[in-house]
Amino acid sequence: MKTIKINPADNVAVAIDAIKAGENVIIDNEKISVNNDIPAGHKFLLTDLKKGENVIKYGYPIGHILEDKRKGDFVCHDNIKTNLAGLLDYEYNPVAEEELTNPAYEEWFTKEQLTFKGYRRKNGEVGIRNEVWIVPTVGCVNGVVNQLRDQLIAEKGTSIRIVSYPHNYGCSQLSEDHENTRMVLRDLVLHPNAGAVLVVGLGCENNQPDKFEETLGDYDKDRIRFMVTQKVKGDEVEYGMEILRELYSIVEKDERTDIPLSELRVGLKCGGSDGFSGITANPLLGVFSDFIVSQGGTTVLTEVPEMFGAETILMNRCESKELFEKTVTLVNDFKQYFLSHGEPVGENPSPGNKAGGISTLEEKALGCTQKCGKSAVKGVLPYGDRLSIKGLNLLSAPGNDLVASTALAAAGCHIVLFTTGRGTPFGTFVPTMKVSTNSSLAENKPTWIDFNAGTIAEGESMENVFKRFAQKVIEIASGESTWNEKKNYQEIAIFKTGVTL
Repeated sequence: MKTIKINPADNVAVAIDAIKAGENVIIDNEKISVNNDIPAGHKFLLTDLKKGENVIKYGYPIGHILEDKRKGDFVCHDNIKTNLAGLLDYEYNPVAEEELTNPAYEEWFTKEQLTFKGYRRKNGEVGIRNEVWIVPTVGCVNGVVNQLRDQLIAEKGTSIRIVSYPHNYGCSQLSEDHENTRMVLRDLVLHPNAGAVLVVGLGCENNQPDKFEETLGDYDKDRIRFMVTQKVKGDEVEYGMEILRELYSIVEKDERTDIPLSELRVGLKCGGSDGFSGITANPLLGVFSDFIVSQGGTTVLTEVPEMFGAETILMNRCESKELFEKTVTLVNDFKQYFLSHGEPVGENPSPGNKAGGISTLEEKALGCTQKCGKSAVKGVLPYGDRLSIKGLNLLSAPGNDLVASTALAAAGCHIVLFTTGRGTPFGTFVPTMKVSTNSSLAENKPTWIDFNAGTIAEGESMENVFKRFAQKVIEIASGESTWNEKKNYQEIAIFKTGVTL
């Protein structure tokens, strides 16, 4: 397959393999002579366009052309401009119920209730990992938590994963920033992927340990313990190790049991996207998202700025007018955040995105939102909130990879599925499964990529790839390590919007 026209309404096609100037390609039974070299993943015109006319991809405008162009011409970020500008008024036009499913894909979904091997917690929640975590309330004690981690690993080995989560916050923050820090740390401490947590405070920070403890509600005091270093007489590391040994002895007795797939919560994220993202990996995640929802489970889409240009698709899939209005607020609040800092709402594609074939934010958004399939939107969450509704949810967070992935994990996702065309090694505090959009990336970075969706562009059927992918996710949920875990790439990043004192 040399090229692909994604939607019948499109006036561009995408090169699956690089095309040389002067080559002929057949699209819709028409022979088209390509006028320029077209790199793999990039676009060329299927019709003449006049200056100002829209370029159509995925069936929607992705921007307007900046100068007259001919059929067969290369289209890239240098000759197309976004149509996005400012805040918009939206009208709720809910899609018909039959549009919230894809019958062709649903034939692949088993009606049998599938299971994975997980850990049932005392409060009824489920974890897919059973780790010992050391969490600071404030950045001042980062050195302490890292030393505790290193000492416990040296003493106990690596049969149980022991992780510290240093960060730079917890003090010198005001209002929304302070609350964001408290909420995300609360969500981290309560996450069921942790078998036990030691929370380490300083004592004089804004995020006071006793007040922070109140945010946890009725928590399991056997598995979540606190240490305030200013109150410890003598060596705080020695004192902390005594607590950690007790926690470790509890965790090592835990065993996996069969858990219904309906209890799996999956975060959907992309980063380092390219021209193949909306053709291979993102549609694959969309099918998988619909599958998890069909099993009674939960998926979450975030990175709100990368919804701009495709937001009405999500709005009209909202199950109710109330959810539609929450989604409008989700989108317009982020646009207002950009505008309040004097930044345009459409200035998003990174240099890597552009090099990979993505020219405008609309193009990126129309590929990005495919990760959530066709299901109805059942819930809309502010940043830092925890999941309470099964099905497809939307979550407020920026596009930044680590901030958004941390937000997905903080919301309660057990795993983040992360599609990428350029590649990245990072991971957040839950397994972060990398899905490559193209086979070259998977071949070049085998210790980054957990699953290659690039075979879809090479002719493997979506059905075969989906079935292999679903099995892989279940295996990871049941304990198989992702590459970020094997490499110990596990971090957190908290969204910051205001001043630092």
